[in-house]
Amino acid sequence: MNQRITRNSSSVTGLAADPAPVLRFSVPLSATRRGARLARLLATEQLRSWGLPFDPARLIVAELAANAVLHGRVPGRSFRLVLAVTRPGTLRFEVTDTRGDRLPVRTPGVGGPLAESGRGLLLVGELADCWGVEEGPVPCKTVWAEIDLGGGC
Repeated sequence: MNQRITRNSSSVTGLAADPAPVLRFSVPLSATRRGARLARLLATEQLRSWGLPFDPARLIVAELAANAVLHGRVPGRSFRLVLAVTRPGTLRFEVTDTRGDRLPVRTPGVGGPLAESGRGLLLVGELADCWGVEEGPVPCKTVWAEIDLGGGC
């Protein structure tokens, strides 16, 4: 899997640097377990309405949303889910939370084989063709992942 970490929002890999998305869906959700579950359900329905496959997309959204709720939660603040077809054949997922001070870290084998958590981004890395994180605007960060639907990542 091709994995990249982008550390600023002016990166050429970011959605802002790409041409306008062909399809785009964006929704704010509460930073709760219910909000994370709703992110997965809404993503599945949106992809279905676009006629796009929803596996492994719903698993990626579930992990990114769960991380936003678990590690990016600020009481009283929501997180944002964005789905976009950014160029022909590329499906992009973005989850933005308000904990820009807590960036994801790539640490294989965190917690050992019996750990109950710490594998979410490893799963995202296996399912997505590429993923990364963009800082800003303060106090936010966006964790994104892309799936190649036939056009290259």
